[in-house]
Amino acid sequence: ALGRLGEPSPASPAAWAAAGAAARTLHDAPLPPWPGRSPDEVAADLDAECAWLVTNGVLPAQVVRRNRRVAEAALRPWTPVFAHGDLQVTHVFVDGDEVTGVLDWSEAGRGDALFDLATLTLGHAERLGDVVAGYGTDVDLDVIRAWWSLRSLRAIRWLTEHGFDPRPEIAVLEGCDDTWS
Repeated sequence: ALGRLGEPSPASPAAWAAAGAAARTLHDAPLPPWPGRSPDEVAADLDAECAWLVTNGVLPAQVVRRNRRVAEAALRPWTPVFAHGDLQVTHVFVDGDEVTGVLDWSEAGRGDALFDLATLTLGHAERLGDVVAGYGTDVDLDVIRAWWSLRSLRAIRWLTEHGFDPRPEIAVLEGCDDTWS
């Protein structure tokens, strides 16, 4: 795997760039016929998850509010692409500097390209430049950061309820300071 959330990645910068190039190839593919989620649907889910996090004392309210504010930048109209939908580091396999496989296509469909790039670099902000270089086009880094917050806020309940450790996502949220580098 390219890496694991919550652990340093052993993969080279070139491998991360190759993952960015693979994402670009996917995003350039024809759109699937089924619809994707709208920004309004994503916002409604986000609001429900934020309420759950505060009501259940999972995170301090100020951490949830700060990240909800950051996440707002992702809730804009986007041009849909064929997106993987869950392009996390454990789903991308490399051999040296080459991508050899991508797993778990269960959430693939129409979506925001920047969500895939954010998911890929979640918890690995230091690799964002490599991924963007491999992707080969300008991306809005503020929107990537917004998707980091949004994805983490939305994932914690599911992870907890399914027996997974949400600490890496909590660490992303606690590290959000509105000025990620």
